[in-house]
Amino acid sequence: MNAPRHLLHKPIIAVNDYDKIDGIYASKSDAKALSIGQAQYDEDQISVKVFRHTGNKWSRQSEELPMHRALDLAILIIMGIFGDPVSTVVHSSLNEEIIDPDRWHEIKEYYNNNRKHLQPRLEEIKSLLDRVL
Repeated sequence: MNAPRHLLHKPIIAVNDYDKIDGIYASKSDAKALSIGQAQYDEDQISVKVFRHTGNKWSRQSEELPMHRALDLAILIIMGIFGDPVSTVVHSSLNEEIIDPDRWHEIKEYYNNNRKHLQPRLEEIKSLLDRVL
């Protein structure tokens, strides 16, 4: 399914048919497209959006984030997977707080159990960053 162009978020770059490649939800996902485009909340801002579809219409549960928040979430994910819960030093510029160190292993276990979907994406992020930075 193509990213809609008639809604308030205006795609500039889109991943159409995202539901077919949506990790563990592939082929059964309501996330039909991803987009980077003009933000619906401020036409001067660029945002990222996950377009969700109910089967009948575009869902009001579609998520839009400012681009920096999507990047911050990526940083937090990486710290959750590869960070050290017993270290007393700040892990990233986000100054994340470890709320429940006894459960940190659940994040690492989730990564290990879903490595076939997650690791290729992390490797692609690293490769892209190595090429452009």
